[in-house]
Amino acid sequence: MCKSSRFKEIGAKISLLFLAVAINACNTLKRVDEDELLLRENTIFADGEEIKNEDINSLILQKPNTRILGYPLRLNLYNLAKKDPDSSYQAWLHKKEHREERLEKLLSKKQVNRLGESFVVKGLSEWLKKIGESPIIVDTTKARRTLERLSAYYGSKGYFNNNTTYTIDSLDKKQRASLEYKIELGKPFFIDTVSHRISSKAIDSIYEEHQELSFVKAGTQFDLAEFARERERLSTIFRNNGVYNFQESSISYDIATDTTKVADDQQMNIELNIDNFKRRGDSTVTSSEYKVYKFDKINIYTDYLFNGEDAEQQSIEYEDYTIYYKNKLRFKPKTLANAVFFKKDSIYREIDRTRTYRQITNLGVFKYPTITSQPSPNGETLDANIYLAARPRYSLGTSFEVTRSNIQQVGLALSPSLQARNLFGGAENLGLAGRVSIGSSNDPSIIDSRFFNIQEYGADINLDIPRIWFPFLNTTKLIPSYTLPKTRISLGTSFQKNIGLDKQTFNTVLGYNWVPSDFIKHNVELLNVQFVRNVNIDRFFNVYRNSYEQLDNIANNFDSYLDEVQYPELEDFFELNGDSSNPSLIIPDGTTGFTQAILNRDVNATDAIYQSVSRIEERRQRLTENNLIFASNYTLNLNNREGITDNNFYQFRFKLESAGNLLSTISQIIPFEENANEDRLVFGVPYSQYIKTEFDYIKYWNVSRNNVIAFRSFFGIAIPYGNSDNIPFVRSYFAGGANDIRAWSPYSLGPGRTDAVNDFNEANLKIGLNLEYRFPLIGNLKGALFADAGNIWNVFDNVEDPEATFTGISSLEDIALGTGFGLRYDFTYFVLRADLGFKTYNPANDISDRWLNDFNFSNAVLQIGINYPF
Repeated sequence: MCKSSRFKEIGAKISLLFLAVAINACNTLKRVDEDELLLRENTIFADGEEIKNEDINSLILQKPNTRILGYPLRLNLYNLAKKDPDSSYQAWLHKKEHREERLEKLLSKKQVNRLGESFVVKGLSEWLKKIGESPIIVDTTKARRTLERLSAYYGSKGYFNNNTTYTIDSLDKKQRASLEYKIELGKPFFIDTVSHRISSKAIDSIYEEHQELSFVKAGTQFDLAEFARERERLSTIFRNNGVYNFQESSISYDIATDTTKVADDQQMNIELNIDNFKRRGDSTVTSSEYKVYKFDKINIYTDYLFNGEDAEQQSIEYEDYTIYYKNKLRFKPKTLANAVFFKKDSIYREIDRTRTYRQITNLGVFKYPTITSQPSPNGETLDANIYLAARPRYSLGTSFEVTRSNIQQVGLALSPSLQARNLFGGAENLGLAGRVSIGSSNDPSIIDSRFFNIQEYGADINLDIPRIWFPFLNTTKLIPSYTLPKTRISLGTSFQKNIGLDKQTFNTVLGYNWVPSDFIKHNVELLNVQFVRNVNIDRFFNVYRNSYEQLDNIANNFDSYLDEVQYPELEDFFELNGDSSNPSLIIPDGTTGFTQAILNRDVNATDAIYQSVSRIEERRQRLTENNLIFASNYTLNLNNREGITDNNFYQFRFKLESAGNLLSTISQIIPFEENANEDRLVFGVPYSQYIKTEFDYIKYWNVSRNNVIAFRSFFGIAIPYGNSDNIPFVRSYFAGGANDIRAWSPYSLGPGRTDAVNDFNEANLKIGLNLEYRFPLIGNLKGALFADAGNIWNVFDNVEDPEATFTGISSLEDIALGTGFGLRYDFTYFVLRADLGFKTYNPANDISDRWLNDFNFSNAVLQIGINYPF
């Protein structure tokens, strides 16, 4: 079919879809009475200018029916339901004479009554009403109440003399209308003077030191929100300067207009009032001046169960703290002291209390602590009590999974774990985890005939230390305890059987992380060592079938390339498959023998054949050689999100990794063995040497209360040098998949404009851009429209294929574009996601066929994922 015919077919389908929507739209007025108007739109105008601020629009009490891409889906679902299913059923039952009697004889009277309550008769309508949305009818009472809210809002911004009205604009003769809310703001009021009256001397002294940064200043427009911010600011300042019991309710404002000015000057005088501390008794309220308190005693109860048993506990004194325990103190005093930020003879600070909560929780050996502060018996100082309840010393866990993937038809996995807390008394936590999985694969290259013919097992051990552990170096001044420092030491291994090349992996990590604030996180892996051993390299061409088919096609067409000259010495490399005209290379002897014959020039092959076979062999060697990666890396995470409901935020991640430099330095002192390619070896394995960096930026925009636009950009590059001319497979980039460019399956896009020539296509440069619009559908079901762009390329490595290599700006023409739509169901704890991606621009096609050539359901890719892709 030619392209124009295909576009006509697509256009006809779209036209039919719009026709169906238009016919269905007539149903929107089904539940609207003749004297009613269906609300179609709300608009707010302030002094003639349309207001699109979401916060202001949220003041409107009556919203139009929700629309999905302009279509009122939920309203029409509601209209599909019967208005009164019971009455409809009774009317049907008595429509024909003796129908009820015949049914009762056939079913029984009880069954006939149950039929009226069945899902088909009643339940379907109830369900449609539940997931649907009743028509929103224009309500003038709610419109007047909306005006009151709008007037109050603008009054809080200083427009005290605002005037509000609304008009109903009938859109057509089909009972639809829009509401326009109009506000005449008038002149705003400004603050002329700010004075203060403070009852407590201590509060007055602290206020004088911090009043310059006040949010309420002379000369600014009156804004009630700024008064609230100032109350919060002052409360925080007082509580961080020794006034532990400061009450925000003590702050009030007296507001008066300036009668000495002309009538239209609209100036206001503000007086800040801070009253004394108030204590409510059973029948009276007493007041006293606020005081600045310093700590006298700081008590830590390590075995407190809130049942009075603390009276029997023993105690020790350590630095500024009294530590109570029962029977035996299981925690090092220094560890407890480092987790508490209150100090003897220092003033009370609320931030120290918050940091203490965070650090104690971060230790992982206590349940959530309780911290109280109260005046000492002398009334002049403060005593702090920190109550801790220890978690169990040991805990066991296990998980069981049933999985399915492109490797296995069905898989079973068991993961037992053991957690040992406070291993050495310093809140060191040791975790042991194992994993055993078995699966069924129909891969013909697997000789094992059992149903569960693939296995994988492994184990990990992790030690978490709640401080930066570094021999002979005190890092406390550089990285203080309030940043929640943690050291992680981990060892792990895994083994595979009948999976790929049966890899055996060993890894170890010595890493540190700390969190200076809620928005910044640092992570350093001083040592990240990974050793990958490929056990069954003879299975390469069984696993990487694309590489085998390329080599086999070259071998089968060898005669035609050489003008039908026969080479009988190659015949031993082939086996017949019932067709003597199309033999196949034998794995592994035939593939190895044929490759060596070409590369050793044992036969007279063309340069094109030589280059093709050479590339296949280079890839085979790279993917079958053992890897030793001896790396260090640093990651910076920035995140200004203020909660899970915040949809106006950004995230930024930067990572820098370097591998092989330490070993190269050592090799200058201690000569290493070398292989035929002059690569230096460690335990007979060439170590990888490269530098790698990544930039990942995510931005969210809250379009409306429930609609969100999410954007992500990614750039990553890994450059080999020194002892390497390529990047290990496990450190390379790939494109496609549920969290990447969703119109392509994982590893199926690129590199560059190549058409997925390998089974697992990877490279060392990646660019990715994602844009997604998310909107609600029905209840917890949400929808999304997305566009994903990007690709991978080879650069600065040993790949010479110009179609796969990034050569400059012109290579950006190879960026693929996938678009599509998706559904998400929110289960509260996780989101189940399904995305359908269409290849909109495919760089692997000819230039004239790149746009929309594969934009159809037959080439679409369904991606299933958990949680949002970014």
